[in-house]
Amino acid sequence: MSELVFFTNPQSRGRIVRWMLEECAVPYQTEIVPYGPAMKAAPYTDINPMGKVPALKHKGRVITETAAIIAYLAEIFPAAGLVPPPAERQDYYRWMFFAAGPVESAITNQMLGLVIKPEQQRMVGYGSFELVVETLANAVSAHTYVAGDKFTAADVYVGSQVGYGLQFKTLPDRTEFRDYFARISNRPARLRASEMDDALIPKPA
Repeated sequence: MSELVFFTNPQSRGRIVRWMLEECAVPYQTEIVPYGPAMKAAPYTDINPMGKVPALKHKGRVITETAAIIAYLAEIFPAAGLVPPPAERQDYYRWMFFAAGPVESAITNQMLGLVIKPEQQRMVGYGSFELVVETLANAVSAHTYVAGDKFTAADVYVGSQVGYGLQFKTLPDRTEFRDYFARISNRPARLRASEMDDALIPKPA
């Protein structure tokens, strides 16, 4: 049995972790967790009490939250070359967790129709949707990749957020986003991961 056990659903954020696992090129075991009662009850809630995927078990210990899993994998498999040297990780951490925090929150609230009034912007972590979009657009267009001139794990996470934003129209169709996603979307690991997950999606009867 592999030291890495990947709990996922092919129609979830687990697709991001699958991409990262394929970038790392390490063996792992996949456990598909169906939506519904199985995801919200034991034994899966022993893995993640939130009853959500993805989750990763490594050597018997569990890590959840997609961005955390991505950062963890980059650090425990340094041979993959997906994390910058310690002295050069400022943009790497900054933009990965910007995408996990302000971007995720702003997009979710926008989809739910929650309008943040100007006097409320100090109370939320992202200020306004428009500010998040502008900041993200600047981040992905400043360099070839989000943390500089080399592809890193931050691109797996930020790039996935941008790709989903364009696909589901939760981000505006801006040149900065389209150009950035085009630079990363044809990586062999991503294509391989997408093919694997697509094959696991139940076909209509």
